[in-house]
Amino acid sequence: MLKKPTAPKLPPLIRRPAVYRLLVIALLAEIAYAVLNISTMPIYLKEHRHFGEFLVSVVFTSYLLSEAVFKGPMGQLADKYGCRLFMIVGPAITLCTSIITIILPGHDKIGNLEPLAMVVLRIFDGLGAAMLWPAAFAEMGAAVPEKERQQGMSLLNTCYLLGIALAMPIGGIAEDTMHHLGYRTWQSAGLYLAIVLFSMVVLAAFLLIPKAEVHDQAALSEPEGFHLKQLVEAFKAIPSFVLLAVITFAGVGFPIVIIKTFALEEFNLSPTQFGALVFPAAIGMAAFGGPVSRWGSKLGKYGAVHLGLGLCAVGLSFICLGAFFPVLHAAWALALGGIPLGVGFLMAIPAWMTSVTELDPRRKATNIGAIMTAQGLGAIIGAPLGGLMYEKMVPVGKTLGLGETFGHYSPFFGCAMCVSLGWLLSLQILKEPPEEAVDTVRESEEPGE
Repeated sequence: MLKKPTAPKLPPLIRRPAVYRLLVIALLAEIAYAVLNISTMPIYLKEHRHFGEFLVSVVFTSYLLSEAVFKGPMGQLADKYGCRLFMIVGPAITLCTSIITIILPGHDKIGNLEPLAMVVLRIFDGLGAAMLWPAAFAEMGAAVPEKERQQGMSLLNTCYLLGIALAMPIGGIAEDTMHHLGYRTWQSAGLYLAIVLFSMVVLAAFLLIPKAEVHDQAALSEPEGFHLKQLVEAFKAIPSFVLLAVITFAGVGFPIVIIKTFALEEFNLSPTQFGALVFPAAIGMAAFGGPVSRWGSKLGKYGAVHLGLGLCAVGLSFICLGAFFPVLHAAWALALGGIPLGVGFLMAIPAWMTSVTELDPRRKATNIGAIMTAQGLGAIIGAPLGGLMYEKMVPVGKTLGLGETFGHYSPFFGCAMCVSLGWLLSLQILKEPPEEAVDTVRESEEPGE
């Protein structure tokens, strides 16, 4: 008896050219965006431009708002015109805004136009990010088979989180180096670094992403250009994910602007020391990204979201204890609480994105853009509230006898509450359909019925 030919065994995902090229671009891009917006901009605006924490959060919120508004349209346009173009042009826009930020005159020359100009520049930053990320996730969805899609999304998400973590030590080293060399504008170091990194991203996307169109079905079936109706339909198709995205990422927004300022003021760390605190988390995410994604695959998409958000809530609750117990008011406690937080996001986000890409193969980027828009809207709610709480809750802490520490920890309280609520909601609204219902649907779709 003749044996049936077996399909050739594919190499691991990370060794496939289409995958590792995307991972290189995603890692470089997220390091660049995190260096610019998380590591550099809060310190740069506060110390060099002399903005208060609330004004800093307003500038950062303009970036988040722009990214949220444009991700849906940019996802649809990427489906139509190709992801490669958007992965080149998006980082190129932010490369230009970084250069303009450095040469922009200060308040003594342009007065109140300075904060307005910063807001406008960050709006263009958001546009650049909105062009890049839906296209990158859609490109990954098209580059791997369906059964490996969750693992592919996990690798991409690992690069996203790893980029944020690596940006802290890289940005801190750049700032401290310029400071020790005697430069008065050492706060600008991250901007120069961002210019180099975004140049590398543009070049990598141009050279490594093939020119062939990967969404031919979308080009044939989708209406020309961007249509608001398509984005609204995408929101209606995934209401549970939209609700979870808004609530959970509102929590993410609370500490995102003040996290570096918090560490420098509460624990008396230098930028490099803060980077060193974050660096082990970066190594941990790189080491455990694969095992965590495989664990999440065994749990199923919704099970991975449930457990992942639960771990995040546990980590954040532990961090919040530092406001009440002096022994936990330390950098090591912040790092320890970050362990379940990092593992949780490594598990939850890929499962989330995998489900979105499987809704409609013709509109991967459109649906991803919709969920990312919802996430951005959530962060927009949380970021300015976190900055405002960091400033305004200090008197409350003093009244309660807890000192300034209580006010500085308050954004973490908001984060923990939102993520915990997201976890509880996920248990109620993200459930696998009963097997009987699935079988009935399949039978009804068979020809001849």
